Amino acid sequence: MTFMTRRWLLAAALCLSTGAVYAQPASSLPDFTGIVEKNAGAVVHVEAKYTGKGKSQRTKPRMAQQMPDDQQELLRRFFGMPMMPSPEEQQSTSLGSGFIISADGYVITNNHVVEDADTVTVRLQDRRTLDAKVVGADPKYDIALLKVNAGSLPTVAIGDSRALKAGQWVLAIGSPFGFDYTVTQGIVSAVGRNLGSRDQPYTSFIQTDVPINRGNSGGPLFDLAGKVVGVNSQIYSSTGGYQGVAFSIPIDVAMDAVQQIKQKGYVTRGMLGVQVGVVTDDMVKAWKLDSGVGAAVANVTPGSGAAKAGLRYGDIILSFNGQAIGQASDLPPLVASTKPGTVAKVGILRDGKKQTVEATVGELPRDGDALASAEGGTGKLPGAASGKALGLEVTDLSASERKDAGLGAGEGVAIKNVTGKAAQAAGLQPGDMVLMVNQTRVGTAAAFAEAARGLKSGDTALLLVRRDDATQFIPLTMP
Repeated sequence: MTFMTRRWLLAAALCLSTGAVYAQPASSLPDFTGIVEKNAGAVVHVEAKYTGKGKSQRTKPRMAQQMPDDQQELLRRFFGMPMMPSPEEQQSTSLGSGFIISADGYVITNNHVVEDADTVTVRLQDRRTLDAKVVGADPKYDIALLKVNAGSLPTVAIGDSRALKAGQWVLAIGSPFGFDYTVTQGIVSAVGRNLGSRDQPYTSFIQTDVPINRGNSGGPLFDLAGKVVGVNSQIYSSTGGYQGVAFSIPIDVAMDAVQQIKQKGYVTRGMLGVQVGVVTDDMVKAWKLDSGVGAAVANVTPGSGAAKAGLRYGDIILSFNGQAIGQASDLPPLVASTKPGTVAKVGILRDGKKQTVEATVGELPRDGDALASAEGGTGKLPGAASGKALGLEVTDLSASERKDAGLGAGEGVAIKNVTGKAAQAAGLQPGDMVLMVNQTRVGTAAAFAEAARGLKSGDTALLLVRRDDATQFIPLTMP
């Protein structure tokens, strides 16, 4: 009796002794061959070249910014391996994928694949290589629309990404590392994944575990019905290679961008006119909240829809047009995808009470931010009398300083001196403006002192502080 035979008999005996049964699966894994055969012809290889002339010079792929400090991995947008430039041509090339959406030659890919390229070509499955024109692009959604001069081309069917659910099977076709028509499969890991303000804040991504690598950028993500539900865009990786987490732009977002690019050459987004932050544990403690759900308003842009609706800093936004806001990063995609002029219902928590206000959504400037930052600066501090509390010496603001900082009458005090260790450790400095202490708005040094007077040792005071063009909540724990 061989060793392997004895090993098998031992395993069988163990199964019998424990009652374990190796059952056949109730159903087999899905067969993707039909989806591939039907759609591979509509998937293309995209090649963008940079000659090094003027602004379009690019000798290496662009990388997304680093995630916050507690997430040391990198979000990477993936290209094919760039060609080393020859001394004669000083030329580099990025490789990506795309897919044909109309028989007359319109192709979708990622903006970062073709951005600033001097020439773009598209290679079809039948090995034809066609020159492509960049009709338009939207960097914020990372979508580009190309056009090739050809007809009767195979096309993909467009699906509904809003119907996707975690756990569903999905399939990607693309050109990782330049290997055309490579097929990979996996499942939807999550939907509505928001990456925050550091990277594409206006996109709620589809997260998958589909193996995606450099060169898959711009390729299609299919559901089991063989319809495109996403555009492969980014991976979450410390090495630049696939590590099990990939992100795709929902096809409904991509197609909306494409239609706007066709019609007017650019993409319009909604703007509410607030700057928001995370509802932190310190806020929950200081404000005696039930949970950390929502988006805390840190600033309201004067004249915006939010300002006219009466929204103010310190409010916590709980919903937008019926969509719950679980965290601050949920709000920008909802606002951006809302048509300007829409009257949106905004659910808020103010002073412990829930209420709903109606705000008219404005139009985001093409170089702006849907959750607008604060405007203006701090100017010079006046020499008025001051009060001391929380280890801070503050002074009143003049009318002109409030105007320069975009504040209304009776809003804010200026820090003149930082005396407390907790305030120093929090990074507060002279010239900062304090707008709130916990949920009390302060407009004079006396009001600031009064707001801090009731705090006891061990209490956490949450200050809303403005410095230059940024406004944020800073916790201070009383010694």
